[in-house]
Amino acid sequence: MNLRKSKGYTAEVYTGSLNDIMFFLLLFFLIVSTMVNPSVVKLMLPKATTSQAMNKQQVTLSMTADKTYYINNKAIASDHLEAEMANAIRNLEDPTIVLRIDNALTIQDLVDVLQIGNKLKIKMVLATKSTQK
Repeated sequence: MNLRKSKGYTAEVYTGSLNDIMFFLLLFFLIVSTMVNPSVVKLMLPKATTSQAMNKQQVTLSMTADKTYYINNKAIASDHLEAEMANAIRNLEDPTIVLRIDNALTIQDLVDVLQIGNKLKIKMVLATKSTQK
């Protein structure tokens, strides 16, 4: 009688479909990343025929049609706007704030924000929506 063990089984992992799965994941993330919009606050920006790109580290100040302020997508009360702007630029050299103001607001609303920036000696740039396609 032969009581020896027969050869053991070896574990195998079938990796043929792994390439397909990785391809679909890559495709999914590429499509999703192109649809992501960096600003969460929805505004209708004024239109401009020319545009200029900025390469500096910047702070974004958004103001919605109902006069809600956002600094870098964080809601700010209007009476704390000056203090929050000063905190946002504290560690930046040559600070620049990009103003994203809804086009339904008046010029006076824009001037009020610009006066705060002038008081803090901050360079401010108005963001616009490009009309070029």
